[in-house]
Amino acid sequence: MRKILDRFRGAGSTPPGSGFGTGTLRADFTASLVVFLVAVPLCVGVAVASGVPAELGLITGIVGGLVTGFLPGSSLQVSGPAAGLTVLVYEAVEKYGLAALGVLVLAAGLLQLAMGALRLGRWFRAISVAVVQGMLAGIGLVLIAGQLYALADAKAPSSGLGKIGGIPELIGEVAGSGTALKAVAVGAGTIATLILWPRFRQGARFLPAPLAAVALATTATAVLDLPVARVEVKGLLEAVQPPGGGEFAALAEVGVIGTILAFTLIASAESLFSAAAVDRLHDGPRTDYDKELMAQGAGNALCGALGALPMTAVIVRSAANVQAGAETKVSRVLHGVWLLVFAVLFPSALGVIPVAALAGVLVHAGWKLIPVKDLVPLWREHRGEAVVLVVTAGSIVITNMFEGVIIGLLMAVAKTAWETSHVHVEVNGLDGADDEPLRVRVLGNATFLRLPKLVDELEALPRERVVELDLSGLRHVDHACGMALATWTERHNAVVSHAVGSTAARGSKTPGAPDSPEAPEEHKVLA
Repeated sequence: MRKILDRFRGAGSTPPGSGFGTGTLRADFTASLVVFLVAVPLCVGVAVASGVPAELGLITGIVGGLVTGFLPGSSLQVSGPAAGLTVLVYEAVEKYGLAALGVLVLAAGLLQLAMGALRLGRWFRAISVAVVQGMLAGIGLVLIAGQLYALADAKAPSSGLGKIGGIPELIGEVAGSGTALKAVAVGAGTIATLILWPRFRQGARFLPAPLAAVALATTATAVLDLPVARVEVKGLLEAVQPPGGGEFAALAEVGVIGTILAFTLIASAESLFSAAAVDRLHDGPRTDYDKELMAQGAGNALCGALGALPMTAVIVRSAANVQAGAETKVSRVLHGVWLLVFAVLFPSALGVIPVAALAGVLVHAGWKLIPVKDLVPLWREHRGEAVVLVVTAGSIVITNMFEGVIIGLLMAVAKTAWETSHVHVEVNGLDGADDEPLRVRVLGNATFLRLPKLVDELEALPRERVVELDLSGLRHVDHACGMALATWTERHNAVVSHAVGSTAARGSKTPGAPDSPEAPEEHKVLA
């Protein structure tokens, strides 16, 4: 009876994600509205920053709610277009065209489905956290640099270095243009609202900061009749561009394959890391990583078939969902319903939003991708991890997303190999007689990375003493080390034997006496 009354009153007796009831449904309904209000400006902003129609961002958000949100995996995290893929999508659209985007996303989704079916989802947790943080930091830097141009209603250069290198020239152009200054003021006001709005706790409970910032910027632009660029609207059905046969032919290109792999790796890693973070925010069922990877793959496959943006699980929307009191996956499904209703009934509402306001939202989102607070403690405690993070971020800025991530992964592997290949040399018998062998024992992991140090320690041993090398204490020895150690021991002992033989031969002679036909017995043994 108590459980029935609790459910009737909405007391929340059911743990998050575990069941339904009147109270649960009420909580999910409220949470879905909050997530919807957070998702609208982010979906539109990511699409505009990616160089595609704004409606494609809404389509991805709708699929993330209605399809991925309905599938098993993680019960409370919310999927949609993410700032983390903005740079990669922009580069792909610039290089291959908007029509090819659907093929890239579809192929990435199918790869995710295959990896989930092969139970590879859990292996994404093995990716170095420093690489993921560096990846997000590099994305954040390029995203901020690109959106600074959008703040001034200017066109950004295509490369990351070009965006950063062109900032001084952009500042000069803005300073000499009243129209650009007005657009920058709109964007700066949006960023200020995003920073200050959460401090107004009562307002933040009812209106999420991104929506409040965009609403205020849109109102100010309309009231003051500012001459700034606004979002272009084509209509939901007109924006859908399913890929054709010609676009699938591009799959034979090496560059396209690399882009698909980058989509798959980044979208999967970001989604599964987000799932781990969301699991720490609630007490409900934990994420099944393989099922979640398949859910993300199904969503991306459908987004690709519709020619829309790729999706990932987004920590901002997911955290808002949990904090709003969501209990089950109903909240994220309903948020997809509200996005669909908005896109169908109120598409013209997008046309009044200033581009500079969305740029401000993404500059703020890009800054949150950079782990500024974590970098100094990481440098103090794990210097190697900090180096991997910085190198990964810098590589993404200098080259591109795919190559930057590959460089980061290689750096992480090299760092781990270096740290695990510890070798210690123990020498016994240094105080013994010259005719007694040195017993040298090598312990640890002998790899080519530590070979120079190991050989230096062996070369420092007395050259007139025979060495007995014991490798039984090694947990691992690679081919290069094994060959080098065997060769060194053979040569060292050969030199010692030769020197001892020469000394024995000289010691057997006496002045004026013929050569002795036989060496002394002890010299025979040493030789």
